[in-house]
Amino acid sequence: MRYITTNEARPTGLRGIADHSWHDRALCSGMDPAEADELFFPRPRDICAIKEAKHICSRCPVRRACFNAALDTESKEGIWAGLTEDERRPWHEKIAHRLDYARVRAVFHGRDIHLSSAERSAVARHAYTCGWRPERLAALLRVDYSWARDLLLAARHEVANRDRYFTEHPDTKKGSGATSGPAKKTKTDEDEETQPPLHHQEHTQELLDALDEAA
Repeated sequence: MRYITTNEARPTGLRGIADHSWHDRALCSGMDPAEADELFFPRPRDICAIKEAKHICSRCPVRRACFNAALDTESKEGIWAGLTEDERRPWHEKIAHRLDYARVRAVFHGRDIHLSSAERSAVARHAYTCGWRPERLAALLRVDYSWARDLLLAARHEVANRDRYFTEHPDTKKGSGATSGPAKKTKTDEDEETQPPLHHQEHTQELLDALDEAA
């Protein structure tokens, strides 16, 4: 029997790794290569060329795609999306820590998109908690077996450390003489911790009375 598989995932709007279709919709498309190099890869302190390039980019309909492409491909030279090298430097420095869960979900839906180090680790953690094998993760991320195995191994350590340091262990029975879990909390400590914090926008009756008296 044959099965027809369907992909019901909605379009994410994220640019794929091999997607260069946005080039044709850019305002700089069709320019003379020599002129484009002078404008978008100007000499140092060429203020006129930089201003003209920024003016073109300000009206470009694919400015966001151009900016994401510069970050994903680590293109640090030239003017991209109306930003110079110095203006894009802070974004390039923190791109490895980007964690966009829309990209993580898109990868599990079969999209081949750029991932940062943090996003790739998030994919590996979810795959580990689901019991994936390295072969399946390697096929999903389009990487070799050894890299997928290392990602799952790192994810296993992260999950183990998370459960070790953020899970409370039950106290030992009374009279055992040893306490392997945390110290037993007093009643006052429990009352203080279980009391819900007051939200900043919540108006209590005492606060309303004080405001009326002040008025």
